[in-house]
Amino acid sequence: MPTYKIKIYTTPTCPWCKRAKEYFKQLGISFTEVDVSKDRKGAEEMVRKSGQMGVPVIEIGNQIIVGFDKAKIDRILGIS
Repeated sequence: MPTYKIKIYTTPTCPWCKRAKEYFKQLGISFTEVDVSKDRKGAEEMVRKSGQMGVPVIEIGNQIIVGFDKAKIDRILGIS
């Protein structure tokens, strides 16, 4: 599996954010977490990249996924 730089924009109260982080941990894939409730620059970056204010927003390489879309994550990572 190729290595990708992964960033997850989250908030502490978001259940889908927790699921996304758990999924990457299950796969043994490291990621950077940006808590947009505390990081204003991170929140602005998320909106600029995704056009969305909702979380999670997952960045895998240069691909943006809005929400926890497991099928899309698997497709990007080459997991069948």
